[in-house]
Amino acid sequence: MSDTRNARSGPTRAPVMADVARLAGVSHQTVSRVINGQSNLRPATRLRVEEAIKQLGYRPNSAARALVTRRSATIGVIGSKSGFWGPSSIHRTVQAAGREAGYFVSSVNVPDLTRAAVADAVDHLRDQGVEGIVLIAANDEALDVARAQEAVGIPVVVVEGSLYQARWTVGVDQAAGAELATQHLLGLGHTEIVHVAGPLAWTEARARLQGWQNAMHAAGLRIAPHLEGDWTAESGYRLGGDLVRRTDVTAVFAANDQMALGLLRALWEAGRSVPGDVSVVGFDDIPEAGFLIPPLTTVRQDFAEVGHRAIEMLRAAIADGGPDGDVPDRLVQPELVVRASTAAPRRSKRKAKA
Repeated sequence: MSDTRNARSGPTRAPVMADVARLAGVSHQTVSRVINGQSNLRPATRLRVEEAIKQLGYRPNSAARALVTRRSATIGVIGSKSGFWGPSSIHRTVQAAGREAGYFVSSVNVPDLTRAAVADAVDHLRDQGVEGIVLIAANDEALDVARAQEAVGIPVVVVEGSLYQARWTVGVDQAAGAELATQHLLGLGHTEIVHVAGPLAWTEARARLQGWQNAMHAAGLRIAPHLEGDWTAESGYRLGGDLVRRTDVTAVFAANDQMALGLLRALWEAGRSVPGDVSVVGFDDIPEAGFLIPPLTTVRQDFAEVGHRAIEMLRAAIADGGPDGDVPDRLVQPELVVRASTAAPRRSKRKAKA
């Protein structure tokens, strides 16, 4: 009797593949095919198995799977040590999505995303026998390295780089996000909208610049020369020092929230109210954006979705050698988050009162 009580109060058995098959109503072999990333399955069947895995908390035995499939069950992730919010957030979500998919994840952070540094990181991961690599990079040199890997047969999914300069890419539609931000300001009645761009060696910065230009052009307005920062609050503050002397500018779209933060400080020091004198929009929706003074209107990127789509695309590339079958859409759509840093320009308010 005592033994029965102990058995009942002891630790529960970890779920096995047969439990997943039973819950999903499929065969053991079907569960194995889902876990090993094979694509010749009906989407409904795959979804049922994935939901059973999640419900049971089943974790595949990666070592055993590697013996059966002759694969390492390991993927590599390359990021930078920049510490910028967007790339570091994507790095975390890609790692989490990779582990959820049953992979061992080996990460490398390079000091700078130069061609040499990225190539060394790729070589390091290939020596570890990774099946594929996710490269979180948004500059041209890193894209060159990614394209070169196609010749040696290892798939590299580029995240947040150009969506058209590499074979396997996933990212937020940066141009669409910039258009959302600019159209919001246009809708409030602003016509003199300056863009504080990121460093234009970054593909994201160029896409956001293009989105701003597209929206201004579509509205039939003059496109003023943009200003170029380096993603930091310091550069936003420095460029804001120049903007505060321009009374014709009623709105600024900054290419990221950090530069917008520096701009807010420069405007405050100059006695220019936000949004009374100047409306400000950022990009990224960092955790602090809603707690700035005033709370910052910005463009939100769904980094978790980017991470999951990157791993889905990598699995498809590993299984089939290319994203020609059932793979996720490359583009994740951004979302405008309106807060108190934007309003109609003063002249529009005066006309409304009149």
